[in-house]
Amino acid sequence: MRKAIIFMIISALSFSVLNILVKDLRHFNVYQIVFFRSIITLCFTIPLLVRNKINLLGNKRSLLLARGTIGFIAMTLFFTSLQYLKTGTAVSIRYISPIFAAIFAVFLLREKIKWNQWIYFAIAFLGVLILKGFDTDVSTIGFLIVLASAVLTGLVFILIRKIGASDHPLVIINYFMGISAIISGMFTLFYWETPTSLEWLTFISLGVFGYFGQYYMTKAFQTSEINKSAPLKYIEVVFTMLAGVFWLDEKYTIIGLIGAGIVVTGVVLNTIFVSRK
Repeated sequence: MRKAIIFMIISALSFSVLNILVKDLRHFNVYQIVFFRSIITLCFTIPLLVRNKINLLGNKRSLLLARGTIGFIAMTLFFTSLQYLKTGTAVSIRYISPIFAAIFAVFLLREKIKWNQWIYFAIAFLGVLILKGFDTDVSTIGFLIVLASAVLTGLVFILIRKIGASDHPLVIINYFMGISAIISGMFTLFYWETPTSLEWLTFISLGVFGYFGQYYMTKAFQTSEINKSAPLKYIEVVFTMLAGVFWLDEKYTIIGLIGAGIVVTGVVLNTIFVSRK
């Protein structure tokens, strides 16, 4: 369990740094940011697939293509929302995606939602309503964009469930990053802005921190029981808020902190409940 905690903390820190770096590059077009986030991660995944002799094309290719395409749109929307919202606020709202995944599962996988979960969902949505309704710092455009990202991320979870164990996790990530690199690369041709030497380092770091965040999250889930390690993932919200305050000089209102806290509480309770089933 100690290893799982360390792995999850490393993962949360990595994703938090990724979020802050994206926010720091907000004066660049979002497609250029997505392109570097994807292409650098591919530099890790492709060699690993080749070295382990894993089929790059995978088995459930139509589902892999759908997961990659929808994942690309969700990531692009999330990165776009960071141009309008504080990083901690955007991450908090994005984390209601498991709720949308559960709702999609009812219609697409014929699963049932327990009454306990509806209570946890209501708690999380109450936090969202507080953020949007009472925190005057929350932009309506940014809120709608990150909400759309959360909905699509929920659909991504369903697609990954449908893929199941038919394909290696690296193949799923590789499709996601490959499709994102191709589509964003085409748009980047029209919006390219040459980075400075320090900005080049920041762009490269996007893919590095994104990969390690994903890698150590997987290691945490492999090392311990899901119900013990999964709730730790949400410390990313805390790390991101702290990084935003000290790195980007972001300021959060008391209402904003309460709303984010309620969102995370509802989602964590649902995660624990589902993991123990």
